[in-house]
Amino acid sequence: MHTEPIQKFVTSQRIRIAYWDWGNEGAPPLVLVHGGRDHARAWDRIADAFRDEYHVVAPDLRGHGDSAWSPGSAYGLPDNALDTVRVVEEVGAPARVLAHSYGGAVSLIAAGTYPEHFTALAVIEGTHSMNPRDESEMGPHWMRAWADRVRSYEASEPRVYPDLATAEKRVYDANPRLPIDFVPHLTAYAARPVDGGYVWKYDWWVNGRTSMEIRRDEQPRFWAAIECPVLLLFARESRVGQRSDADQFFKDARIAYIDDAGHWLHHEQPEATIAQVRPFLASVPSR
Repeated sequence: MHTEPIQKFVTSQRIRIAYWDWGNEGAPPLVLVHGGRDHARAWDRIADAFRDEYHVVAPDLRGHGDSAWSPGSAYGLPDNALDTVRVVEEVGAPARVLAHSYGGAVSLIAAGTYPEHFTALAVIEGTHSMNPRDESEMGPHWMRAWADRVRSYEASEPRVYPDLATAEKRVYDANPRLPIDFVPHLTAYAARPVDGGYVWKYDWWVNGRTSMEIRRDEQPRFWAAIECPVLLLFARESRVGQRSDADQFFKDARIAYIDDAGHWLHHEQPEATIAQVRPFLASVPSR
């Protein structure tokens, strides 16, 4: 019988990063990187599927889960990429990485910057950008739009849910495709108790990113520098601005589509997702 994962911590850029470890330390490392406003334990079912083959770990991105919050709004792709590299180094580089959404974008930047740290990279719906759609040159206009957005967060207060059942309903209403039996687990690790109920663990300021964020047209420069094989997984019905031509920017990339799924395809179609990821990871020799 499998044991529960153990929570561990590592320091990156003076920030305490939490990660969960499923054991099997003699096996090749597999790092699971969650998306924005999510948490590491969202990977539990995927981790269980791979823990006999790999040493599986999953970090909470900075400002998420049990990782520390960044002072100000240092939540950009470069900051998260360096944290991801630090976790890879902790468990043993080079590593295989499976990442979702914003975590996928982060991992692609990390792999382009530190290609020697990655053996293989499977990215679920991670070729979009969280940046504002204005692609104008960096200057006062771009800086002002970012600054006004971030400064507005200073007056924000988190919504308090009276109980976990209410929070679970919010999670399910946001994505009715989620397996109903998995929603309580997702919610339990996403929320923390406060006076009067529960709030989400993630720092609202993660939405601010950074004033010097890597923008859409700059991301392919990092993709082109990745040395390892890349699997780009998309939901055929996705509508979150993924790049259908992304594979052309990589040295070695392939695209696969999952039917009857939305953006969270690893929750909505876990068997189909695993069926794509497992042979891809196994096809790459460990280094």
